[in-house]
Amino acid sequence: MAAKGQVDLLLQLDQAKTQLYHIKAVIISGMGFFTDAYDLFCISLVTKLLGRIYYQVEGSPKPGILPPNVAAAVNGVALCGTLAGQLFFGWLGDKIGRKSVYGITLMLMIISSIGSGLSFGSSPKAVMATLCFFRFWLGFGIGGDYPLSATIMAEYSNKKTRGAFIAAVFAMQGFGILAGGIVAMAVSATFHAVYKTPAYSVDPLGSTGPQADYVWRIILMLGALPAALTYYSRMKMPETPRYTALVAKNAEKASQDMSKVMGVEVESQEETGEEKVIDKRNSFGLLSREFLRRHGLHLLGTASTWFLLDIAYYSQNLFQKDIFSAVGWLPRGQYDECNGRTFQDRQGSVPYSTLRHSSRILGHSFSYRSHRSLHDPAGWIFLHDRVHVCSGHSLPPLDPERKQHRIHSHLWTHLLFRKFRA
Repeated sequence: MAAKGQVDLLLQLDQAKTQLYHIKAVIISGMGFFTDAYDLFCISLVTKLLGRIYYQVEGSPKPGILPPNVAAAVNGVALCGTLAGQLFFGWLGDKIGRKSVYGITLMLMIISSIGSGLSFGSSPKAVMATLCFFRFWLGFGIGGDYPLSATIMAEYSNKKTRGAFIAAVFAMQGFGILAGGIVAMAVSATFHAVYKTPAYSVDPLGSTGPQADYVWRIILMLGALPAALTYYSRMKMPETPRYTALVAKNAEKASQDMSKVMGVEVESQEETGEEKVIDKRNSFGLLSREFLRRHGLHLLGTASTWFLLDIAYYSQNLFQKDIFSAVGWLPRGQYDECNGRTFQDRQGSVPYSTLRHSSRILGHSFSYRSHRSLHDPAGWIFLHDRVHVCSGHSLPPLDPERKQHRIHSHLWTHLLFRKFRA
């Protein structure tokens, strides 16, 4: 396929008006982030319950808890799978296409979510091992779904609205985490109302009824529901035009897909025999010296700041209940029956999560609307503030001396940035 056809097609994609299909793509891709967040963080909602069910010590004055090594494995094994899944499915998505890999990751997430809830064994250790097995493969599927959702949205978007659409997709993470807390509250409250059990201080063994074993399983398995609901829509999505044109080298098929999904007539790009208009110097591999020379600094800056943000973001979401208990935001004292305690933990954290993720959505919006401020020295200060807004944290007020120091540091950063751009 002549390169001129590819360039013309990309130009039409960048200049295409926002269509109803763009909104559908935002919803479908956003539900991927919604499901990813629910599946990753819902485990933190049930770890206390797992400790009471499987690690209760008879005669102990306190309810059972997961041993530290078991708690670390249950909470963190999905993140290990996520790392492996991102590397594998990222490579596979470039080989066989975004659409095919999108379906594979979704099926893997559905199967692993259900498998997590069906983790059985003859001993507590066997149950935890089975749970970790399915959680790893769940994370492996999330590792592919997470970047593909953003990539598909970016490749469908036009130049004008690309930032807004990607921000909207990422904002669905907050709704997924919030939904996890609401589901945990609803399930535990239902069991608490239907199956009356005594408080732990009255009857330690009776406070954890046999029905409690269903609570955590239902919460984990419900993570398969949003993925299953979007499977059909994902499979109906055609391959992204940018992948079809640039990677599969089939601009004619890409034009047909654009015409079908966007409701506009796109001129088919036929073989023209014209000279290639894409400079060969612009074609280079990800690990090539040319890529490192041109974009190595950009990659390092983006990856390093994302890494630092995720340390706080994932730690806070996975260990939120422990943090709240330590600072006294969750009530201590009487150890009541397990379903009521699960509800109480969620009741204390859901309002905070609502506020935090609402500010995160606002942070995405502000970042998109004022992204051009990065070209101004003051824009670096605003970006620094927005990073904290996106993560749901407010900046402490600065005294004049510290404020002046921050302005100077951002000015130096801006000058360094301009130097590298030049």
